Amino acid sequence: MASTLSQKPDTLQRRGLMLIMSSPSGAGKTTVSRMLLEHDGHIRMSVSVTTRPPRPGEVDGKDYYFVGQAEFDRMVEDGAFLEWAFVFGHCYGTPKAEVKAGLRQGHDFLFDIDWQGTQQLYQKLETDVVRVFLLPPSIGELRRRLTSRGTDSAEVIAGRMARAQAEISHWDGYDYVVVNDDIDTCFAKVTQILAAERMRRARQTGLIGFVRELMHPVP
Repeated sequence: MASTLSQKPDTLQRRGLMLIMSSPSGAGKTTVSRMLLEHDGHIRMSVSVTTRPPRPGEVDGKDYYFVGQAEFDRMVEDGAFLEWAFVFGHCYGTPKAEVKAGLRQGHDFLFDIDWQGTQQLYQKLETDVVRVFLLPPSIGELRRRLTSRGTDSAEVIAGRMARAQAEISHWDGYDYVVVNDDIDTCFAKVTQILAAERMRRARQTGLIGFVRELMHPVP
């Protein structure tokens, strides 16, 4: 077996992490998440289980795991979820076994969830969780972004604005808060956060053996 010293320090065995990205609708969470998945091959989206029916083009096992309500309820009873929630008439949950196995293997997962789901994940896997909250530069700009989509009625936009302000009130429950006034700058900051968190000593599980060999090299 090759010596641990033959490895580069930045390629030592590492435990994976769970990067949670939250924001009010219109603050850029979906865009930044998509950019991250496109530019970083070492992180993947956590695939949730949902009772929502598939939308056109969605693939079971890739976009979501689609199940019936009875199956979802059984999974809740069996403790199969790290977190789950009832949102807009449907249930969503994060499968426990898949994520825990991936973390042990050094895989990073990206989560696009709200503050309630974030709390549940943090309570169960605190040291594996990195919480990032994106804020709009102003409420006026947030309204402009929601309106410019041209897909929602004034009533729906008003509801989204009210929900956004409620979500913003939970900003202090996150490790990092980034103001998204420019999407490229915001993305750069998120990638810096991810890079730093990957280098945390507690996650570098290969460091113990590496340092031991530095201190007591084999003749």
